[in-house]
Amino acid sequence: MVLYILVLVLLVGAIFASSSLRVIKQFERGLVFRWGRVQPAIRGPGLTVIAPFADKLQKVNMQVVTMPVPAQDGITRDNVTVRVDAVVYFKVIDPTLAIVNVEDYRFAIGQVAQSSLRSIIGKSDLDDLLSNRERLNQGLELMIDTPALDWGISIDRVEIKDVALPEAMKRSMSRQAEAERDRRARIISADGEFQASQKLSDAARVMADTPAALQLRLLETVVAVAAEKNSTLVLPFPVELLRFLEHARGTPESVKPPAVDSPKDNGDEK
Repeated sequence: MVLYILVLVLLVGAIFASSSLRVIKQFERGLVFRWGRVQPAIRGPGLTVIAPFADKLQKVNMQVVTMPVPAQDGITRDNVTVRVDAVVYFKVIDPTLAIVNVEDYRFAIGQVAQSSLRSIIGKSDLDDLLSNRERLNQGLELMIDTPALDWGISIDRVEIKDVALPEAMKRSMSRQAEAERDRRARIISADGEFQASQKLSDAARVMADTPAALQLRLLETVVAVAAEKNSTLVLPFPVELLRFLEHARGTPESVKPPAVDSPKDNGDEK
């Protein structure tokens, strides 16, 4: 009989211990509800004891949660249809507010993120979505963080992941980028020709003032061409030098032989 009572006491003690002892992990916090009321003391990690049948322990994860925001369709301020998705990083900073003030804080954050993302799309231009994402991320983070503070949640970071454009818009942007690159190439080429013409004009003025510079330039050209080891060398010859040689070889009028008259015809005159 005594053995049965001892076994019964041990069984009751085991049931009591299993219903009153709880283990809280390092990244969790325990919120105790006693007869439906929240106890002010939040249980930390480790082994904790609660009153059986009177207390209910609810664990809250304090880790940073990564929540992908489903892609949202919207029309930008410049009337372009886009599809944008994002990701939200948040964590619980007040377990009591996260459990008491909102039914499901994960679902609530997801819905606020989707509505805020659609609002950002409608307020932004396409160029901002493509090139100025940092400012949009900050604005989106502020829009989500405002209601999240009342739920005991802190938004660490919000990032826009991808912006999907219609195929027609992609082709239009490709043509625009190609035209822009062609415009820049033409401007650079024209600027190079303008600078080259200025340098050639300056060189022409120097050579006009110093005729010997033209001869030196000619010799430099000959040296540059000869360095290629060509079998045939084409050497340009100044016209002024040809005229000088022709003038030097001319004979004076005093030494020219006299003109000889042609013999007359001695035929019979009729």
